[in-house]
Amino acid sequence: MLKSILSSEDCAACRFCCSFRRKSLWETPLFDKSTKEKLEKKYPQARFKNAGSESFTLDLLHLYKSDDSEEEAACPFLGDKGCLLSKEEKPFDCSIWPLRATKIDGQVKVMLENTCPAINRQPVKNVENLVNSGLGEKIISYAKENPDMIKKFMPGFKIVF
Repeated sequence: MLKSILSSEDCAACRFCCSFRRKSLWETPLFDKSTKEKLEKKYPQARFKNAGSESFTLDLLHLYKSDDSEEEAACPFLGDKGCLLSKEEKPFDCSIWPLRATKIDGQVKVMLENTCPAINRQPVKNVENLVNSGLGEKIISYAKENPDMIKKFMPGFKIVF
């Protein structure tokens, strides 16, 4: 969904968003039940855990070798050339990252995380224009239908919609 401002090649080369520090497990993407079941058959090494009423997230705890909160574990769907998942299998969270739905004062908003190296090379205005061209409404609509995906507001991240 961000292809107009982020190239697939940049994302595949960077892979920053495809590994998770122990302290950032809140960032792991959500999967619906049917997608989780399909992926468990296709990728038996992937582990999932319940993340809400109808959603599941990656269970990465077995991949960490220490208790260090900064240690990283890669997504089980990360391959040598980037994500192994098809467009249909890819979680909505992944397709919009580094944008996130968050709730502030009871309202769903779209925030931009400041940790994506590729997006940080873009003028913020490019991101805001993309979000304001319909993507923000799509994210908020999806979040309202799938409230488990709404992330806690994080100081330092910019509200863009």
